Amino acid sequence: MEIKRNGSQPSGKGSAENFTGNVRVDPLFQPNDHTHASGASVTFEPGARSAWHTHLLGQTLIVTAGCGRVQSWDGPIEEIRPGDIVWCPPGEKHWHGAAPTTAMTHISIVEQVDGKSADWMEHVSDEQYKAK
Repeated sequence: MEIKRNGSQPSGKGSAENFTGNVRVDPLFQPNDHTHASGASVTFEPGARSAWHTHLLGQTLIVTAGCGRVQSWDGPIEEIRPGDIVWCPPGEKHWHGAAPTTAMTHISIVEQVDGKSADWMEHVSDEQYKAK
């Protein structure tokens, strides 16, 4: 058994290459010799969001606080709230982030293949983010 103590892993800022706005990433667990999964708690300040991206083996998002948005390519923007669980299938182009006036935190769980979990693409434009 291994216990990772709260506060034992430093928070990081979401990279400007992969995110728009202020994003904080708190690592929860990393792949090891027995699993390919990793998890992080990600907090998006109002209006912050990920760039468009896909995941090799999919992604699970568990919303823990606030109000956010998620969208698949060519799909509608969906509002997400605490308790919602979002499954993004392998290869599905999508983005996720906070609502325009409310922060949102989710736990992200992904699996890695050869050390890689995502293919990052273009940023979500303001027009795409604000679309109805």
